[in-house]
Amino acid sequence: MALTVGMTHEMRLKTGPEHTAQKFFSKVPDVFGTPFLGGLFEGVSAALMAPHLGPGETSVGISINLTHTAPTPLGMEVRAVTEITQVEGRKITFKVEGFDEKEKIGEAVLERFIINEAKFNQRVEAKKS
Repeated sequence: MALTVGMTHEMRLKTGPEHTAQKFFSKVPDVFGTPFLGGLFEGVSAALMAPHLGPGETSVGISINLTHTAPTPLGMEVRAVTEITQVEGRKITFKVEGFDEKEKIGEAVLERFIINEAKFNQRVEAKKS
């Protein structure tokens, strides 16, 4: 089945100490960090794509325009909902929203690209030498 505009997927994450913003800078509040919200948004979008990819294909994130609008105390569950808004060949665009147990906490426009995994890994290995 092909990836099409309007497809959706949802993912939940129980936040814990490993998701603190203080992992990135110690002098910020001890709350769910923006980088983890971005990672959750990438993950839910990749999970939507995965069952629709061909043999030897995977996807990589190529851009994210993220707004983190409300704090989430550690220990709360966060829910991410993604929707495909555009399909341009191998580039897929998503609208993603995040919610904690009380309110909407952020949103993003995110793009992922379908790649040949073997070719990608060869390119990575070539950079090592």
